[in-house]
Amino acid sequence: MTGTTLALLGLAFSLDLLVGEPPNAAHPVAWFGRLVDALDRRWLETDRGQRLVGVAIAAFAPLVPAVAAGGAVVLVGGVSTLAAAVVAGLVLFLSISLRSLLELTKTVIEATEDDLETAREQIRGLVGRETATLSPGELRSAAIESAAENLADGLVATLVPFALVAPISLPAAAAVAAWVKGVNTLDSMLGYPDKPIGTASARLDDLVMWLPARLTAGTIAIAAGDPAALGRARRWARDPPSPNSGWPMATLACVLERRLTKPGVYDLNPDAALPTLADGERAITLVGFAAVVAVIVAVVVAAVTTAVGIALEPGVVP
Repeated sequence: MTGTTLALLGLAFSLDLLVGEPPNAAHPVAWFGRLVDALDRRWLETDRGQRLVGVAIAAFAPLVPAVAAGGAVVLVGGVSTLAAAVVAGLVLFLSISLRSLLELTKTVIEATEDDLETAREQIRGLVGRETATLSPGELRSAAIESAAENLADGLVATLVPFALVAPISLPAAAAVAAWVKGVNTLDSMLGYPDKPIGTASARLDDLVMWLPARLTAGTIAIAAGDPAALGRARRWARDPPSPNSGWPMATLACVLERRLTKPGVYDLNPDAALPTLADGERAITLVGFAAVVAVIVAVVVAAVTTAVGIALEPGVVP
């Protein structure tokens, strides 16, 4: 199964780079977003009641895309094993997002040179903070922070679990990737302090993203040829409110030797200067290289899973 898994990793990654994300009307993640939007309402009068409803939403809503993805692979597998593998690869493709992230980050970074209005408008697709008063350096910082954080959410978090499970079961691998994407989507839509209904979703996302965020920090450090950056990043990685996002952001701040900041919330590598236009361009390149490192990690994970599976087969001598 290793060869099949590698082919599917290559298919998903290549489709993302060549095609990018489908339009919302044809994107299953957007369909799931509409479901989440319908669930985001006042079900009960008290905040405690809303939090309890939120627990049910966090527990069951991500199962919808997971069952749909896994079921699709099983259904198609009854007709053709090859077609089932392709469907699993398409599920992975739909659960990752690298090209659109890098393109939007590049648009914002370039606009900070001479078109701050465009930069402030476009960056709304990356961050939720107020941007009207941000300087060019702070706008570049926000874009770079988002690129680092979303490398974890938009690639590593689904790619590695898929690679881990695919050599064992393609339907399960598709289901896992879709489930993780569902958890991420729930958090992005509901996981705000002023939304009691999203508290459980935010906590679940914190748990799911614990390892991917730290793994992403490692890929950034390796891509930069600076493994020691992880040790330096530890000093600021816990400063952002999220227990996870600080790791890739602080690591990128360290390898760039630049300050990344959300005014009034956190300062990463605070003694350095804010990023220049050239720093922003370098950050985009580093995130792209880190994505390649993540794919290599996924390949290794798939190979290890296969080797362990073979070793555990009855009658096989390790």
